[in-house]
Amino acid sequence: MSRLRIEHSTVYNYRKPVAFGRHRLVLRPREGHDLRVERMDLEITPGHRIVWARDVYNNSVAIVDFTEDAAELAIRSTTVVQRSLPFPQQELHKPWSVALPIEYDVLETQIASVYQVLSYPDDLNEVRLWLARFPEIAAATDAESLLIALCLAITREIKYQRRDIKGVQSPAQTLKLGSGSCRDMATLMMDASRCIGLSARFASGYLDCPASEAGRAAMHAWTEVYLPVLGWRGFDPTIGEPASLKHIVVGVSHHPRGVMPISGLFTGSTSDYIGMNAQVKIEQMGESDLNSGAGAT
Repeated sequence: MSRLRIEHSTVYNYRKPVAFGRHRLVLRPREGHDLRVERMDLEITPGHRIVWARDVYNNSVAIVDFTEDAAELAIRSTTVVQRSLPFPQQELHKPWSVALPIEYDVLETQIASVYQVLSYPDDLNEVRLWLARFPEIAAATDAESLLIALCLAITREIKYQRRDIKGVQSPAQTLKLGSGSCRDMATLMMDASRCIGLSARFASGYLDCPASEAGRAAMHAWTEVYLPVLGWRGFDPTIGEPASLKHIVVGVSHHPRGVMPISGLFTGSTSDYIGMNAQVKIEQMGESDLNSGAGAT
């Protein structure tokens, strides 16, 4: 069991005060058997009203309506989470092996099929041609080994490149460029998994790694695939590993645009916008740290 403090700061700057439209924030980690949110402090300026809701994916979403104009929009969250070992234990002995091709339970088929629809259907041929280059993927006899082979193929073939520009590259763009951000690589793995007949979704969150410990990280993205019995299983093509305790899921969606950490509009000229700065810092906590700080939000 471990406790982590996650500090996430995003600041937008403008040349003059502008009016802000409604904003949607997906910043609160998803709770479950392996993660519990012990405290979350959310500070937003300028003045605003906030309502919390659950979206169709069961993400915890903050809906923010602003009451003041400003030349700076600052959103800062400090979250304390408790992580425990996954349940059941991830010892994939033979009875847990999921054979190919996948057959979903008849009671789950209607929902699972939604996550098999390509986010970028025009890229189908390019993705299939790319998949055909890897005999280890075609030779896999169980879902876990297939997904690990796919994850590693993306890690080897695609060079990680941090991009601060909004949006994602399509799978075909990522394959053509041979580079992409974590969200581009997650999108490629998501649609590649769907080409193979698996149900997959986009996951956004935090990665406990040296960059985040140093306070110079951004939010991270990876892919989750739904497998019979085993449920949603995470795979991170940026680092070539299955998701683990160092992955903290904040939001999931059938499309990468559905789970943007911060989305919203402002009223003004495009030239009014100067830029933004986002930073994520993650640190381990002791018991004495837990007893200090503000209350929950």
